[in-house]
This record gives sequence, structure tokens and C-alpha cells, in this order.
Amino acid sequence: MFKKFISYYKPYKGMFILDMLASLLISIIGMGYPILTNTVLNKIVPNEDFVLDEKLKFIIIFGLCLLACYIIRMLLRYFVQFYGHVIGVKMQADMRRDMFTKLQKLPFSYYDEHETGKIMSRMTNDLMEVSELAHHGPENLFICGITVILSFAYLLSINWIFTLVIFACVPFLVIITLAMRKKMNKAFLETRKSVAQINASLESSITGIRVTKAFTNEQKELEKFEVGNENYVKSRSVAYKSMGQFFSSTTFITDLFNVVILVVGGILVIFNEMEMASYVTFVVSINLFITPLTTLINFVEQYQNGVTGFKRFLEIMDATEEVEDKDAIYVEKLRGNIEFKNVSFEYETTKGVLNDVSFKIAEGKTVALVGPSGGGKTTICHLIPNFYKVSAGNIYIDGYDINKLSFRSLRGNIGIVQQDVFLFNGSIKENILYGKENATDEEIFEACKRANIHDYILSLENGYDTQIGERGVKLSGGQKQRLSIARVFLKNPSILILDEATSALDNATEVLIQKSLDELSKGRTTIVVAHRLSTIKNADIIFVVENGKICESGNHEQLLKLNGRYKLLYDAQFNR
Repeated sequence: MFKKFISYYKPYKGMFILDMLASLLISIIGMGYPILTNTVLNKIVPNEDFVLDEKLKFIIIFGLCLLACYIIRMLLRYFVQFYGHVIGVKMQADMRRDMFTKLQKLPFSYYDEHETGKIMSRMTNDLMEVSELAHHGPENLFICGITVILSFAYLLSINWIFTLVIFACVPFLVIITLAMRKKMNKAFLETRKSVAQINASLESSITGIRVTKAFTNEQKELEKFEVGNENYVKSRSVAYKSMGQFFSSTTFITDLFNVVILVVGGILVIFNEMEMASYVTFVVSINLFITPLTTLINFVEQYQNGVTGFKRFLEIMDATEEVEDKDAIYVEKLRGNIEFKNVSFEYETTKGVLNDVSFKIAEGKTVALVGPSGGGKTTICHLIPNFYKVSAGNIYIDGYDINKLSFRSLRGNIGIVQQDVFLFNGSIKENILYGKENATDEEIFEACKRANIHDYILSLENGYDTQIGERGVKLSGGQKQRLSIARVFLKNPSILILDEATSALDNATEVLIQKSLDELSKGRTTIVVAHRLSTIKNADIIFVVENGKICESGNHEQLLKLNGRYKLLYDAQFNR
């Protein structure tokens, strides 16, 4: 993990080195005050060889030198604060980019198991903490570490016995830090999880706010949110309890330094083992030792936050990607001959979704999948673009095993129109261009005309530049569906999958959409999943899918004559 974290510094190593050099100078300049204080108290003030004017002159010169050092340190601190934070932010941006890239490569199954809000929490909250650690971590360790070493060496030069007595308290700090670090780490990790849970709940509630209002379930959503909120309070309380124990204990140890300084220093002065001037210098200088030591102790909280955040970042980065076959080939245009050969499939949490399914679909034919919910129809549609890997058997398109085709080649030849249309927050044009990024305006207009939505778009004040809102909230169900159809027209795939494409529409809108779908299906291999059997009566072949198997197949007339499952479904729909 540490090696991976360090790798994010590499693009900024030049700036990082300057940042550390500036930090080093800050530490060295910090030694100026006690050194000058010691010089003034021990060598100038008591020196009888200097007249009063000379003493004043030296003190003023030393004061001006100290002021100059502090001005330089001010500029160095500005550099460290500004550029150090910039490095942290850039590293955070690199991590966020890597995470987003990783998310694009993860399979469908990953998103089946992980909520959107939790993923977003890792990309925002967690990486913010990592960014702070990236900046303050090296800076604190370097500045404070150097300062502790230099101040310790300087204190030894003043009085080595006194210094060693003071230093004897340090092991107690180390022991307490190590003892409580593991406990704090666990507590802060639980806090991260609770924050992610709140984000997931919040994302779900806000996305479904219209449903909430429609069912007047605001109180229920509040209760659900409050569960996560209370869990957050509990986990945060445990974290703060651990933190409170840690800081109260370590602060008590640092307070002991003052007791030791008072007692031991007083004894040494009484027995003439130390001059009063050296004792005063020691009192002034000891803060150089204690302050960075305290900073290092306080840094533990930030370290815990950053490390737990980075661990959660790595959990996503280490997730198994959707991997192409190393010998995968690219085929520009597939014709659309599909074959399932003894295909079985099951999800991680659902067994036996498909069992030994075999069928063939000829190029350009329309095939309908019907049957009860949960029978495996949508799963068949998800397997064709290789969104999920089959548990057994093989799927072929034009004789190619789909695992031997690159994802870009395979999915570039497949168009999908689903019941739940997803539109991105942006303009109408931007959403249609998802079908073909480099499409001309003329191609976009033609696609929309074929989807029967061009005239409606032109009637809008901003036409194709009209913003449609999050998930297309400003459009009706039929309008969103026609936009998704236009998107597929623009893509011009060889294989078309229509998964319940009209089931959520009213009858009048369904007729209009069905005309667009019929136009879209011409010349393409089409797989239709439908509950309304009236929409698939003209399919070349109908597969009845039930309990993960194809129990009947044939055209509409043939299946009615079989007097089997299809006939029961048909009669139930038309009250026969």
C-alpha cells in the first residue's frame, strides 16, 4: 500500500523536492531564536568586556537578523502551504481519475453488489482525506522530524544530563501511540463505512424523491435516513472516544515535560550544575522539542483518516476488472447470426438463472422472448453483449465465440433499448451523440426523424441544445424512449435488443413508439423481450422462457396450436 501511495508523488517530484527543501529551511530557521537567545544571555549580557552601547548594538543586530530569518520563514511557509496543497490536490485528482477509469472497466456484477452512493463517498470524502495526508504527511514528518533532531542536539550542547532526563519521557509517548493506533484505525474505518451508508441512502432518496412524494412516504424516508445517521453518530462517538483517550494520555505525558523541567532544572541550578542563563535558554528551547513532538502526535488522527481513505480507494482499484481475452479480435461489422450452445448462468446470489439453454437466431430475424418474470429473459439479453460471463457453454455471433471478440467490437455492433431509459444530465444533442460521437448534424436529424422525435425537438425554444435535466426529468416517458431509439438509429448496430421497451408506456404512446421500433428493426437481428404479446405476434420466432429454460419455440400461430405455456399466457392477456 505504501509503495502505491508513493507512486502518486512521481509526476510532481520536482515540486515535492522543493517543498521538502523549504520545509528543511523552516526547521533550521526555527533554531535561530534559541541560539540567539543563548548567545545574548550567555555571551553578551554578562560579558564585561562589552560596554553598554556595544551590548545594545549586538542585541539590535541579532534582533534584525532574527527578524530577517522570520521574514524568510514566512515566505517559505507560504510556499509550503500553497504548493504543498496544490501537490495534494493534483494527487487527489490523479487518484480520482484512476478510480473513475477503473469504474469504467468493472463488470456489471460489481455494480450489482455496490451502491452508487458508497462509491461516490469513496471518490469524494475518502480522497479528500487522502489529499490532506499527501500534503501534510511528508511536511509534518519532515519539518517536525528535523526540528526534533536539531533541537535535541542543541539541548545536548546546553546540558546533556538535563536533556537525557527530558528525553526519558519520549518512550512513554511512543508506547501510548503504538498501543492506541490500531484501535483508532478500526474506529475510523467504521466511521468511513457509516458515511458511505449515509451517502448511499441520500442518493437513493433524492433520486426517488418523486416516488416518495407520490406515495406520501416522506416520514418513512426520514426514518430510513435516521438509521444511517444514528449509526454514523455511534461509530463517530467510538472513534472520538478512542481519539479522546489517545490525546488526553499523550497530552498528559507532554505536560510531564514541564514538571521535569521545573524540578530537574531547579535542582541543577541549585547545585551549580547549570547556569541560570543556560536554564532560561533551556526553557525557551524546550518548546522547539515539545511542539514538533506534539504535532507529530496530533498528526496521528490525520494519518488514520488518510490511511483508511486510501485503503478504501485501493479496494476499488484492486477489484477484478472486466477482462478481454488476450487474443481478442476486432470485427468492424458483424452480420448478426447468434447461437447459444448449452449455456448455463447464475449470479453470485441467485443460482440456476439459465440451465443448458441452446438456440440459434439467423441474421436479420426477429426473435421474441416471453414468459413469467424471473424466467431468464433479460439475463439472455445481458449475456449477448458479454456483460456477464456464462457459467457454462458458449455464445457465438457469426461463428465467433463472443469471448474472442473485443468488447468494442462486440458491443459496438449491438444496440439496446430498455424499459428504463437512462439519459445523462445535458442537452438533447449530447444524449443522442452517445450513439455516435463524431456524427454530423445531418446524421443526428435523420436519426431523430426516423425515431419520430425531430419535429418535437424543433418545437422547443432551444431545439437540440435544450437541457433535459437529471435522468431526462423534463421529458415524458415516450419522449425519453424516442430519444433512446434515435440514439440507437445513430449507432446503426447489426443486432438490436429491445428489453420491455414499451411496457411502461400508455397505449397511444406505445403505438407511436412501436412504429419507431419497427423501423429500427428493419434489416437487423432483433431480440425482443415483451410481456404484451400483441407487440410480438409478427416475430419470426418466439421463445417461451421459464425457470431458466426454453420450454417452447415457434411463431405465434404454431405456439397457439401447441396449446401449451404460450397459449396460457395469450389467453390470460386477452381474457379468452
